[in-house]
Parts: sequence; C-alpha cells; structure tokens
Amino acid sequence: METESEPYVRLATLRQLHQVVADLNTARSLADTLQTVADGVVNGLGYELACVNLVRPDGDLVVAAFAGNPAAEALITGRVGSRESWERRLAMGEAWGALRFIPYTEGWVLDEDDVPQWYTEGPEPRFEDEWHPSDRLFAPMYATGSSGGELIGVISVDRPRNGRRPGAWGREALQMYAFQAAIAISNARLRANMQRALVRLEREQQALRASEESFRQAFEYAPSGMAIAEMGGDQHGRILRTNDALCRLLGRPASAMRRYSFSDLVHPEDIGTLLRTSAEGGRAELRFARRDGTYVWVSLRNSVVADAADGPRFLLTHVEDIEERKRRELQLAHRASHDSLTGLPNSAELRARLSSRLCRRPHAGQPSTVDSLDAAYDNSGLYAPGHALGHGHAPSGGAHAGAQGDGFDHHVHTVAPPEESAPDDGTKGLAVLFCDLDGFKSINDRFGHHTGDAVLIEVARRLTSGVRDGDTVARLGGDEFVVLADGLGRADAQDLAVRLRNAIIPPIRVDGRAVRVGASFGIGWAHCGMSADEVLHSADQRMYVEKRSRAKQHRRAG
Repeated sequence: METESEPYVRLATLRQLHQVVADLNTARSLADTLQTVADGVVNGLGYELACVNLVRPDGDLVVAAFAGNPAAEALITGRVGSRESWERRLAMGEAWGALRFIPYTEGWVLDEDDVPQWYTEGPEPRFEDEWHPSDRLFAPMYATGSSGGELIGVISVDRPRNGRRPGAWGREALQMYAFQAAIAISNARLRANMQRALVRLEREQQALRASEESFRQAFEYAPSGMAIAEMGGDQHGRILRTNDALCRLLGRPASAMRRYSFSDLVHPEDIGTLLRTSAEGGRAELRFARRDGTYVWVSLRNSVVADAADGPRFLLTHVEDIEERKRRELQLAHRASHDSLTGLPNSAELRARLSSRLCRRPHAGQPSTVDSLDAAYDNSGLYAPGHALGHGHAPSGGAHAGAQGDGFDHHVHTVAPPEESAPDDGTKGLAVLFCDLDGFKSINDRFGHHTGDAVLIEVARRLTSGVRDGDTVARLGGDEFVVLADGLGRADAQDLAVRLRNAIIPPIRVDGRAVRVGASFGIGWAHCGMSADEVLHSADQRMYVEKRSRAKQHRRAG
C-alpha cells in the first residue's frame, strides 16, 4: 500500500483518505453513512473487502454495511454477533495502535464463535509480511474518537490489494479513517435522533392542536354554560373565557363577562357555597345574577386543570341551568308545607316554625342586669363560654337544637309576658292567636263548598293583610287559622286580635251574593318548656273560652 521511499504514494493515499472522509460528510442518513464507511475502505484505503459492524442498543453488533463482494455481502449483512464474542476478539488481538490484528495462526480459536464472517482460502505466506486469507484486522470505532469512549462499532478489513500486511503508514491511515468514521456515524445517529424527535414533536404538536381544537369546539358549542377562571391569588375566580351558552343564560356578552369574577355574579346568600366549591373543585347549586337583575338557579361543577406540568392552575367551570328543576322542587316543598286552598302554611309547617323557637328547658325567669353579669362571668371574673345576658342557666342535656349538647345553652329562650292580673313589666313574647270562624258551617251548608272555599280564601287574604311582615298566618284545617306574632306584649296581642276580627266581619261577596262570618280569637303565649302542641292547645282553649263568653253576651243582649 505504501513504500517508505516513495512519499508521493503516501500523498496519493492521503488524498484518497481525504476524499472518502469528505464522502462521509455528504451522507444523508445513518444507513448511507455506514455504507459510505464500507465503500471508503475499499475505494480509498486499498482493501478488497470491508465490513461495518454496528453496536445495537442491546450491546450486540450487527453487520450494517459491506463492500467489495456481493456474494459475501448477501451472506452476512444483517447478521448479529454477540458482544461477548467481539470483546474476546478485540482483547486477544495484537495491538497495532488502536487497531487489533489476529494472525491466521491464532484465528482458529475464533472459528466457533457467533461473529458473522466470510472464509477464503489461500497458500501459506511465502514471506514474513504477506497477508494470509485467514488474517483478521479490526478497527474499533469509539464515540469520542479514542479508545476511552463508548464503542459504537468495528470495521473489519480483508485482502489488501498489494497482498501485504499494512505497514505503519497503512495502519495509521486505517486508524485515522476509523476515527473519522466514528464521528460521521455519531453525527448521523444524532441527526437521525433529531429527525425522529422532530417528527415525534410535530406529531405531538399536531395531536395537541387537534386536541385544542376539539376542546375549543366542545367548549364553544357546548349546549350548557362553560367558563375558565383563574385559581388562587388575588384574582381567584376571575373569568377568563366563557362560551355562548353561558352568555345567553346570564344575558351578558363575553366581553362583559371577562370583567367579572364568579363572586360578583353569585347571589349574596350563596357566596359561602361558591367559595367552598371553587377552593379545589367540586359541585354546588346556587344562583347567578342575570343582566336584568333576576337570578337563575344553576348547577355549577368545577374542575382544576393545569396549563402545564408546573404551570398555573385554572378552574374549568360547567354551568347548567336548573331553574325549571328548582322551581318544581320549590313547588313540591311549598305544597308539602302549605295549604292547597289558601296558600297559607299548613299545620305541619306551623308546628315546625313554632318548634324552632322552643326548647324543652323552661326559662328560669328574666334575670336582672347584675344576675346576668354574674352568670356570664361565672361569679369569678372569668368569662364562661356559652353564657350570655338573658340566656338563663345551662341545661343538663336533651334540650332543643338550640342547646348544643356541650353543656351550655346557646338558645335564646322564648318567654311570655306576665299574666293579666300582674303588672305589665314590658316583656315581649311570641303570641299565638287561634282563630275559629263563627257562622261558617251555615254558609257551607246553605250555599255549598264552592262558596265556603271562597270565604276561606278571602279570610286568609284579610288575615295576611292585617299582620306584619315576618308574622305567620297558617291554616290548621277547616275554618281554623293561627297567627304567630313575635315581639308583642299582652295589650299588643289583644289589639291585634281586635283588628283581625274587625277585618273578617265585613261582608264577603261570592258569585253576586254577600255572606258574612265572624271570628273568635284565643291568645296563647309560647315559652320554652312547652311543646308546639301544648302552645296550640293553650291558645285553642282560650279561643273556646272567648267563643262561649261572646255567646253568653249575645244571649243576654238578645
């Protein structure tokens, strides 16, 4: 291959080496690079056969390229040799710099290993440096170019064209070529990995764009309301984006919606529910304000989503109109608690409202200011939780829901004014006015139930008009009504009974005829220690006393 006394030969070889290295840099893919490496050995370095064995991810080496003999190429290309066998070859070979040479006299040891190879025959060498067909020469390729790096492949060469084992210059040329080939293969692998990464990235971006488009369409064209809001920080709950359905539901344009947070739109009574729901996602039923000032019941469902792995979190909010369902629920609840004829609270609702004000523990009496202070501070200057001015002493248990079961009574006791025979001390209480209509049965019997029902409806209207906001007018059944009026003294309750009786007495016109009913009122007082039925029974008894008394007066007057 070279002659030391002929520098021009080495110069020509150097030019050939330069050309094949240049060819390496023009290869477009890893496969092209590997084949260019094999062809370069044959075309530029003076060997008839060359094989490139590439390290696979599992560590074994595969014949990735072959040059010089089509038959041999077809025989071994694609075959795999174990890493163990290759390491044994490289370890036992004679070191020619970075090259490894195994002479034919030792190669028989390797005949049974699994490294793919071709076999040629020939006579014994006639002189010392003559190449034998069973000689093996390997040029390892490392990732860093030197033997200290990771092995990426091995170039196997055979049959030098001059028939001689390569001298110092030939070895140096092969070693240099292996160095450059390792760089070219590493670069080709890097390009291939980058191309695969780019393809994968493009596919992921396409999938992301498709997903975003799907989300956008699902968001924008969802039949129910959708919104995206900020989560956490000072702007928690601020609306960033809404769909058309939510804008139509609330009667507000999207541009206006972005000026609000959910807390600006929710009914004041539902703020607590909203805050609990938006803390970490969840469901709630609450009311949102429309542009016209009305409120609509919605089912709100929040989901927490992240913009990226460690990016900001947002609330994806689904808003469903449940106004119709809520209306039906309220209607059912109203029907269950109100009289179907008059629309007044019924007996069950009356007892529930009355029971909510009463506990089973009777009040010990109205304490003085000094007594209240002593009770509040437990006579020791230390504040006793659960005591408050006018609350009385703590129950021993089993009290109404107002008594919290912790040994202290947090319930504000309902008390009654003093008896009529006692001086008025200004105490206000919960008055229970039991009303029974006089003469209603005769109207019902004479004119029929239609007229009787109309009379009951009008009496209910007159009673409702005669009481204050917050007072309760209920129908117990038949021609019996009850009025609950809180904060009245005895004189106030009597005045109220007179006003209501006078409101009922005027004629009631039904189907062109005028009918008249009277009313008897019994005034009872609710106070803790009594049940709702006991309070109603007390007022009922007083009503019958009043009815009998008025009947006697009427007979005497007659």
